[in-house]
Amino acid sequence: MKSKKKNFIHENQKSFFFNDFLEHSQKNKKSNKSKVHEDRLYVLFSFFFSLILIFSISIFSTSIQESNFQGYKKKNYNHPLLRRDILDRNGELMARNINSYHAIVKSDLIKNKENFILKIKLNFPKISTIKLKKKLNYKKKFYLKRRLTENEKNKLWSLGEKGIILEPFQSRVYPHGQLYSHILGQIDDDNYGISGVESYFDRELRDRQKLKKPLVLSLDSNVQFLIKTELKKAMKDFRTNSAGGLLMNVKTGEVLSLVSLPDYNLNIRENISDIKYMNQITKGVFELGSVFKTFTIALALEENILSPETMINNIPDNIKCSTHSIGDIHDFPESLSVEDILIRSSNIGSLMIARQIGKTKLKNFIEKLGLLRVVDFELEEIGKPHNFKWGKCKLETVSYGHGITTTPLQAATAYASITNGGYMVKPTLQLRKNSNFENRASIVSKKTSNQINKMLRKVVNEEKGTAGNANIFGYDVGGKTGTAKNYKKNKKSINTFISIFPANKPKYVLLVILDDPKGAPHLNYHYKGKSALNISRTEAGWNSVYVAGKIIEKIGPILAINNNEVHNTHVVKKNN
Repeated sequence: MKSKKKNFIHENQKSFFFNDFLEHSQKNKKSNKSKVHEDRLYVLFSFFFSLILIFSISIFSTSIQESNFQGYKKKNYNHPLLRRDILDRNGELMARNINSYHAIVKSDLIKNKENFILKIKLNFPKISTIKLKKKLNYKKKFYLKRRLTENEKNKLWSLGEKGIILEPFQSRVYPHGQLYSHILGQIDDDNYGISGVESYFDRELRDRQKLKKPLVLSLDSNVQFLIKTELKKAMKDFRTNSAGGLLMNVKTGEVLSLVSLPDYNLNIRENISDIKYMNQITKGVFELGSVFKTFTIALALEENILSPETMINNIPDNIKCSTHSIGDIHDFPESLSVEDILIRSSNIGSLMIARQIGKTKLKNFIEKLGLLRVVDFELEEIGKPHNFKWGKCKLETVSYGHGITTTPLQAATAYASITNGGYMVKPTLQLRKNSNFENRASIVSKKTSNQINKMLRKVVNEEKGTAGNANIFGYDVGGKTGTAKNYKKNKKSINTFISIFPANKPKYVLLVILDDPKGAPHLNYHYKGKSALNISRTEAGWNSVYVAGKIIEKIGPILAINNNEVHNTHVVKKNN
């Protein structure tokens, strides 16, 4: 019985383990399949996770680079400006610092150098391909081009080359380009002024406490443009080598316009060494001829030696002075009044008046007018009158403007001082609000000033005057011509006309100077109310005077409007 029981139990156990084994075996099979499936999932998951991780890292890296670049840009772009703006008297922008770029090449980032050189050649033909190839092979990093224009920057950007780095920096831009080339000047790569106003006012323009406050000049961009346009046309009409113009307020000395041609674009940084680009008005030193007769006669009137009506009798055709013979270009009567000597521009008449004045007094007056010293003006480019000794015949030749040199700026300033009531003015490019004469040195009396103004008006509006082509209706123009020889240029002429308007109470002095003008028979002159054609004369009355007339005709309305606005402003303030 026991044996049977054991067998039974054994059989039952055997049966039990067998069933359990089968069940366990089936579970193991399922488990193995599940593990394989899970492994595959893990592999796929790992693969996709790796891809996501790679892309994430790439995106993160790019974002960091972009962030750094933006930060760098922000750091540079938000950096305080290094120089102040420059404005004209009307608030017109003349100069400003902006963010710009240099183009740098990193050679190791350029994969296809031949293709790169080809691209640069197509887009920048002025860049030497030979030098570029050499730099690519031997330099790891170099400047491809400095001071990119917006168009150049876009061209380089569109090339898609990783090896081109755009380096930001602050550059100076001049919105008017060539209009103020002889006034504003330029700055160097470190934002320091190297010429013109930029150099003269360098410290003020870089003053951190004033960076938000622009430097305002006395210049008027509208007037500057009109004067330049007429002078440019004059160079073509009269085939001159150069031309210059200056407009000044006779009371304040403020320069509203200063033009010298030929000029150049301030935004294009080039080394200009040709003397023809010299500032004719401030740097040029010339014999200006008969414009000096006004100074001689003004002194004679001031010293009560003569009056405008005084007759100078027995005027010879020529006078011997040392080894020189002095004469007049035209024939004049034997007797002329003092004002007729100025109106008709007689050399001999001026000489005879000077002899009555005497060398000492004339010398002192010329020096008092500041014609022989270096002028104090807000530009670095200032000419120095030639050394002058009052030797033999100097009294005689100075009386009519020969043998003595000065700059056009100084001559115009002297005219302003004589015609404004007789008070010395200092030429300036700074805007002045105060025009009182209380603390200014007297040059001549108000009586003498008024007498000179009347004579200068007659030079323009009388039949025998030399400046009839400037008699513009409504502007009461007065002035004096000067035709002199430029002995450094094979005796070619320097023609000048210094005008004042309105002559009854002058507000402005306008100087026009032309270098070696030729005849212009194609022009239709309106001379003394009549039309004149086929005139080929080369005296100042037929070129500098003509140009001044055209200029006054153009700028007169602007100046009249500005004066009315100023007057109305004062009236309103007074009424309030």
